[in-house]
Amino acid sequence: MHTRRLGQGLEVSAIGLGAMGMSQSYGPNPGDRDATIGVLRGAVERGVTFIDTAEVYGPYVNEQLVGDALRPLRDQVVIATKFGFRFEAGKSVGLSSRPDDIVRAVDGSLRRLGVDYVDLLYQHRVDPNVPIEDVAGTVKGLIEAGKVRHLGLSEASASTIRRAHAVHPVTAVQSEYSLWTRDPEPEVLPTCAELGIGFVPFSPLGKGFLTGTVQAGSEFGEGDIRRSIPRFSAQNQTANAALLDRVRALAEARGATPGQIALAWLLAQQAWIVPIPGTRRIERIEENAGAARVALSADDVAGLDALAGAVGVHGNRYDDAGMTMVNR
Repeated sequence: MHTRRLGQGLEVSAIGLGAMGMSQSYGPNPGDRDATIGVLRGAVERGVTFIDTAEVYGPYVNEQLVGDALRPLRDQVVIATKFGFRFEAGKSVGLSSRPDDIVRAVDGSLRRLGVDYVDLLYQHRVDPNVPIEDVAGTVKGLIEAGKVRHLGLSEASASTIRRAHAVHPVTAVQSEYSLWTRDPEPEVLPTCAELGIGFVPFSPLGKGFLTGTVQAGSEFGEGDIRRSIPRFSAQNQTANAALLDRVRALAEARGATPGQIALAWLLAQQAWIVPIPGTRRIERIEENAGAARVALSADDVAGLDALAGAVGVHGNRYDDAGMTMVNR
């Protein structure tokens, strides 16, 4: 696995691993915790060394899982985590990026991860009640204290990114981005290019849709986030199938899988883009890592761009409540 550079010199594997699904959001959690730890360690053995977690995943249990898995490998990995939610009785009850809550969150993350510092710390969602300058200033203080190495933002608008960057350099912006989620392209990606900020797409495989494993008419069980996402309604799955058909055709021509084509398309956009597909299975980690070896021609990329633009995507990527918290 070759590496890429995010922002101010943060070197990461060209493809990372989103750990959220190892403890939530995609149906019943894996019953064998030791096996999941093995998957995380197996990812590192295969060169996937950029691992993404968050305080709110669980809450807390995902950081604990990642910490237990990666503590013996600390010098081989780049760990990203996030703050920005407040909790009551162990459940998230809204946003908070107040400075004291940020400090509390980071201290908790360090404890659960069992590390002395976090490589990359994101604000998980922009808090409209706290100026972004105060957020960036608080993280700057944590960087000066040695608890954090780099500042990141998640699902932030271009103007918010600029305001934060003026207080302390932003190393990475994380948002949903894929062949069927193009929201960052008009404003956020040009801003990242101008300011020298890396971009980290989450859900780069369209929450499974772009792998071809979600068929038109698929139903999702209890605890699966896709049950509440309009894009995954039966009607919209059928309407969105045209894009997947083109990805499948290109995959067959290139001797790759549809998921590898989707990831290779992202890698071809910019050298400072690093997707973090999630999985619970080592064979999927191997497949995703293999996307870094899939060479798409300029015509391939342009063809996928044109098709995605012509076909469009049916349905929002979050429910109404989720959509209110993006691009602030």
